[in-house]
Amino acid sequence: METHYYNVEVNWSSDRKGIMCSPELNKDAGSCIEVATPPEFPKGIPGIWSPEHLFTAAVSSCLMTTFLSIAENSKLSFVSFSCKSKGKLEQVEGKFMMSEIILEPTVIITDEKDRERAEKVLQKSEAACLISNSVKSKVTLTTKIIIK
Repeated sequence: METHYYNVEVNWSSDRKGIMCSPELNKDAGSCIEVATPPEFPKGIPGIWSPEHLFTAAVSSCLMTTFLSIAENSKLSFVSFSCKSKGKLEQVEGKFMMSEIILEPTVIITDEKDRERAEKVLQKSEAACLISNSVKSKVTLTTKIIIK
């Protein structure tokens, strides 16, 4: 696979806020998002995406897209995929870091015979997720398979 680059530009707007966009995305479709210092920090602003949220979202959304690819290749039939995720920020050796990302994916399938395969696809997805593989944070996966 060749090398790919993903371009993002952030511009300060006011206070502890900025606007983040990508020239590769359609700006007319609302692809720019407001980002800010989270409220846990001095002068942080609640209710706006923070770098910590985006970091957590990157791992979670990568799990989903990797799952979709592996599920398709594995011919796993499923009704839905969702994933709750939680990023843990703490001070380690005097520096703040996202030390752990906890992923809680839920996959709904229609047949009990697919439960084991769905679990394997989730495990493979976490192991193959390029974002998880790119960060030094611990990634914890707690799966849930539901039959409907």
